[in-house]
Amino acid sequence: MPANLPPQYFDVEKKLKTARNSQEKIEILEELLSIIPKHKGTEKMQAQLKTKIAKLKESGDKQPSLARHSPNTLIEKSGAGQVVLVGLPNAGKSSIVKALTGANPEVGVYPFTTRQPAPYMMKFENIRIQLIDTPPLMTDFLEPGLAEAIKTAEAVLLVVDLTAQDPSSDLEAVLLRLKEKKIELVGGSAPLTGPVPPYRKRAIVAASKAGAERAGESLEALRILFGDRFEVAPVFPLIAEGVEPLRRKVFLLLDIIRVYSKAPGKKPDRDEPFTLPRGSTVMDLAKAVHKDFAQNLKYARLWRQDKVQGQMVNRDYSLEDEDILELHV
Repeated sequence: MPANLPPQYFDVEKKLKTARNSQEKIEILEELLSIIPKHKGTEKMQAQLKTKIAKLKESGDKQPSLARHSPNTLIEKSGAGQVVLVGLPNAGKSSIVKALTGANPEVGVYPFTTRQPAPYMMKFENIRIQLIDTPPLMTDFLEPGLAEAIKTAEAVLLVVDLTAQDPSSDLEAVLLRLKEKKIELVGGSAPLTGPVPPYRKRAIVAASKAGAERAGESLEALRILFGDRFEVAPVFPLIAEGVEPLRRKVFLLLDIIRVYSKAPGKKPDRDEPFTLPRGSTVMDLAKAVHKDFAQNLKYARLWRQDKVQGQMVNRDYSLEDEDILELHV
């Protein structure tokens, strides 16, 4: 059977001659793997590309780690918080990103479709949360940049494929691999403080492809084995099932609140809330508005849904999600 390779394949293949190091070769080979048509006539070529990628990564592990961090690894934070998606190859990370954000990351049924960390913005009601789609985590290899991306993010979305042979073992393998890099993932209500390991991040499990055959059995097994550690959220992105609840779960995972500031006699702008860590006070909002407000604040008035209407509160008063504050200086 002919391979029927597209012209784009040969254009990318030419880049191999000018690749400066193993990492560049890996990226080019992974791009070729994503371009190559997936049928019986290309099975041998696919296997050869995967073998070359594996050998380059293996040799890279044996080299001194002088400059293995990609300059594009760390992505500048934007929005109300940054959440990194982590999972094994073909777990469904890009499909979930697409469903949550409406963006169009490259999605494929083959490994390494995502080759570099990429940022996307997810809208939740009146705020935006940054999602970082990442290359797949391998049970025998972890890109140094992926570990750094997790360490700098506020939270992690663990993506597990319910159609895999053993999703529970896959999740355990991911957690163990991260632990080797001093990263411990904990449930949304667990404390982040602790002497060991130094990097502790809140996480939830997104159980992808939840509508597939026998997915229910895998979902139940995940909840039995990991339910005491993480919330397990079923989602089937192709038909948007479970996507809306997942948006709110991601928001809650960040443990932030939205607070609106208003001028006396005017209505608050509900399209542009301030986002603060849960437990923030009136003074924290004053600092977020402007340093002059924090320095000269005399008092504030609070509106809280139907419970409180214009009540005077002091600087140390704790705020809740969607409070409205009128600052007086």
